[in-house]
Amino acid sequence: MIKNALMLVLFIVLSSCSAQTDDYRLKDVFEDNFKIGSAVNRLQITQPDSMSLAFIKRHFNSITTENDLKWEKVHPEKDRYNFEPVDAYVDFGEKNNMFIVGHVLVWHSQTPDWVYQDDQGNELSKEALLARLKDHIFTVASRYKGRIHGWDVINEAFNDDGSYRDTKYYRITEGEFLEKAFIWAHQAAPDAELYYNDFNMWKAGKIEAVVNMVNGFKMKGITIHGIGMQGHWGTDYPGMDSVEQAIESFAATGLKVHITELDMRVLPDPSGGSGAEVERNYALQEKYNPYKEGLPDSVQNLLTERWLTFFSTFNKYKDSIERVTLWGIHDGFSWRNNWPVFGRTSYPLLFNRDLSPKPAVEAIIKATKK
Repeated sequence: MIKNALMLVLFIVLSSCSAQTDDYRLKDVFEDNFKIGSAVNRLQITQPDSMSLAFIKRHFNSITTENDLKWEKVHPEKDRYNFEPVDAYVDFGEKNNMFIVGHVLVWHSQTPDWVYQDDQGNELSKEALLARLKDHIFTVASRYKGRIHGWDVINEAFNDDGSYRDTKYYRITEGEFLEKAFIWAHQAAPDAELYYNDFNMWKAGKIEAVVNMVNGFKMKGITIHGIGMQGHWGTDYPGMDSVEQAIESFAATGLKVHITELDMRVLPDPSGGSGAEVERNYALQEKYNPYKEGLPDSVQNLLTERWLTFFSTFNKYKDSIERVTLWGIHDGFSWRNNWPVFGRTSYPLLFNRDLSPKPAVEAIIKATKK
């Protein structure tokens, strides 16, 4: 019934798409519902005359660092930090009155090996790793105190079944890094919102684990403000019933829900999976790159229907959702072109490589206004 209703809305919307959309701004479209954001990268921020910057300013009222606050970028060596790109990012957000999100303080991936080792290359003790983690969080978060408004404190600490991910952080600290990271982040940046962020947050095991973690934090007086549901989704997953159940479960904790890292898998995945494990990589083969010359109408229509379904759900839960962030501004700047197969031509976002809107954009705008 829901699918049939959405198809009817899609037909009506596409049938009435005679008006031009040159005068729209996504942030205005959703101003009564939630913040609309985008991940931005170093190249976009450091080229002040670029079309990308003007585009970001026009459409988004929130930005998230795509890579430059990950440990390997901001703290590549033990005694060296690289804050220059982040400073430019924060300056840009402030000048344009944006809600600025820092991504990410603690993540097992894109973290240099030296973080877990002493000067002789031996694995650190629990106490030593926690001390190093504390120093990193205080150095980074306190630098942007009052300027970065929200932090992804921890990223991807759970497996899909709800068990803890077997990372060096977890194993060496015996799980203490979870609570400690939020405590230290709040001490370093007391005015910032703090989030837990993960993919496949629509799966039952992960929902239960995150809800239990949040409720445990609240019982202990540990500050946490929001839950980030990474939207690395596809044309055939997840089922929206599962997404709605997740939103309702997370909202029931009293925290705001954030739809983060939103993009769509259009191309075939060699593993057939639905996750976002950055470690997976496969050799480029023609069968995994079927749309080098552009999308056929049938796929474009499928994308439009799917994007409309996503945003119809977000609009439905606007009282629980604080922010929706796309993971990139257009197809050419998406990680999906290189993961899990490097060098593909992907179509995961709402805007084409020339910054023109896909049909999905007007469909979403008309449905939201309606």
